[in-house]
Amino acid sequence: MSALLAAAPLALVLVGMGILRRSAVVAGSAGLAVALVLIATTFDLSEGSSDIRAGVGVFAEAAHSTVTILWIIFPALSIFEFQRRTGAIERIRDTLAALTDERRIQALLIAWFFGLFMEGAAGFGTPVALAAPLLVGLGYGPARAVVLALLGHAAGVSFGAIGTPVLVQVELADLSAGKLAVRTALLHAVAGPVLLVLMVRLAGEAPLRRSDLAWSALAALCFFVPSLALAYFVGPELPTLGGALVGAGCFIATLRRQNASGALNLRRLLPDLAPYLLILLVVLATRLTPQLQQALSELTLGWSLDDRFRGRFQPLYHPGTILFFGFFLGAALAGRGGLVGEALDAALRRLLPVAFALLVMLALSRFMVHSGMVAALAAAATAIGPAWPLLSPLIGALGTFITGSATASNILFTELQVSTAARLSLPPLVMAAAQCFGAAIGNVVAPHNIIAGSATVGLTGREGDILARTAGPCAAYAGIGGAAVFVLLWV
Repeated sequence: MSALLAAAPLALVLVGMGILRRSAVVAGSAGLAVALVLIATTFDLSEGSSDIRAGVGVFAEAAHSTVTILWIIFPALSIFEFQRRTGAIERIRDTLAALTDERRIQALLIAWFFGLFMEGAAGFGTPVALAAPLLVGLGYGPARAVVLALLGHAAGVSFGAIGTPVLVQVELADLSAGKLAVRTALLHAVAGPVLLVLMVRLAGEAPLRRSDLAWSALAALCFFVPSLALAYFVGPELPTLGGALVGAGCFIATLRRQNASGALNLRRLLPDLAPYLLILLVVLATRLTPQLQQALSELTLGWSLDDRFRGRFQPLYHPGTILFFGFFLGAALAGRGGLVGEALDAALRRLLPVAFALLVMLALSRFMVHSGMVAALAAAATAIGPAWPLLSPLIGALGTFITGSATASNILFTELQVSTAARLSLPPLVMAAAQCFGAAIGNVVAPHNIIAGSATVGLTGREGDILARTAGPCAAYAGIGGAAVFVLLWV
């Protein structure tokens, strides 16, 4: 009975967003209200302290986590708005599209590499909104273009916006960022090539040729090898952004050797790529240089209440600070500083709704953890027993399907995954990685993303056609990930 009651707030969020189509703020607020009623009548939040102090502590944790996440999202959105205003994004896309006339290779360049690049740099739906119209311009039908854009960026969603979905898990469950990044990247490296082949098959009418499979294999290697290396040596900030930059460079170099007519003026693109290259260099320097890493990490701002509620923030070492550095310095070096204020203002306007949604969802998450609701759900989940790892990625995908965000999915379900892992004596890092992996592929079926992508190509009203095409790849990807987790844990 306690598990059913504990599931009520989450069920209300899922129904509110998935069926009633309410916003994250409205649905989350309703779920939070139900959680507070359950705490007042059934579950215990105090644990020796007063209910008021406990409530203050929970809200303080939620507010702290919200601010640390927004410190990443704000500069990421600022860079996107700045690049959009300078025309940098269009120039990068057009340069890639001009490299070849082969449609399936164009799909690899735009839907795969460009989509992954924008996912790593900005996240939050920008890859689909940018890639789908360009694919239509190259001759793809609108529905096919949206599906290609959705499938193309999904393998990088776990590390989108400089690692935000993983860093949320680290913040909530006190996990090792580096170890979690490696395990998540490994799952994507196992399942990602299958998703890529499905995308390439959809990019053409004819059956796949040997050359199509060869280019697909090359694209997979070019992205996943540097992505894994960056996850292992650096952490969660760069696997998608760095993997896309390095991978695209290797892929294009090979393509130009095969097709000498492909035009590429790197010098012309340097001002456009400057913010991303600076971010890449600074993240590498701060994560791989022990002396610099220690110096930046020494400044730590922390707080605690009743030795139960706590939070800490490292302002100099935080990814958001590095994003701001790359943004301001890149704009100055490119001689485009006059657009910085306009970009910051536009990003701030986009940030306010995100801030409210994050705060509500994080408050719900923390109340459920501290009141024992998550523990009750984990106890019920243990009845599934050894089969739980097979299903864990589907939980992440479900969260993203409902909320439209891998970050929000991880906020809702990471602690459930970790608590269930503890009860089943499973490694919490592996189960958190399964959650993050599943949350990533959930992007391809999330109605929010499909609706937004459809709107960019004038396809409003046919979102069901797109969902019908992405549901199969989503299920296959989650199934491969679940099987990989199961084999890793039990064989």
